[in-house]
Amino acid sequence: MYPKKFENLIECLRKLPGVGLKSAERYAFDMLEYSEEDINDFIQSLEDLKTSIHHCERCGNLSEDNLCEICKDNRRNKNIICVVQHPKDVIAMEKTNEYHGVYHVLNGVISTSKGIMPDDINLMTLLDRINDETQEIIIATNPTVEGETTALYISKLLENREVAVTRLAHGLPMGGHLDYADELTIIKAMEGRIKIK
Repeated sequence: MYPKKFENLIECLRKLPGVGLKSAERYAFDMLEYSEEDINDFIQSLEDLKTSIHHCERCGNLSEDNLCEICKDNRRNKNIICVVQHPKDVIAMEKTNEYHGVYHVLNGVISTSKGIMPDDINLMTLLDRINDETQEIIIATNPTVEGETTALYISKLLENREVAVTRLAHGLPMGGHLDYADELTIIKAMEGRIKIK
């Protein structure tokens, strides 16, 4: 039996995704070895997370200011908007160094089974961003039932607008094997096939 305050720390750590009892105990014991400076840095980071990090008022990405760094960047093509589910999806796209447009972060997806409706996600502000100069909306939600439902809903909302609405291709990953792929992945790969140049 651990001291109560130590158990409290373990319980707090267990709230993190993917952290079970054993991992939480290991982290707690590791923190016992932290210097006072490291502990203070950790505490300050948690406080900053709650007081200084919020959603960009334009795109919904994480930001310390009213606008995130991408929205403030004048080198970005503001006429192409990539719609993603979460801020971590922005990071995944940015790592490719191939996309130079801007983003719109939904901060969720439509899920009727969980009671999450279109008004519960950052969707209506996307409509406000689209103007005569907007060329393309790239829908990059995850290929799940909820992601597909959200993509379809967005495409229906935009069908009367003069803007191209595209969807990221889905299919077999590089290095993947056909015999390990599920039926939906193979169907999406067939639908997204391209001509070999």
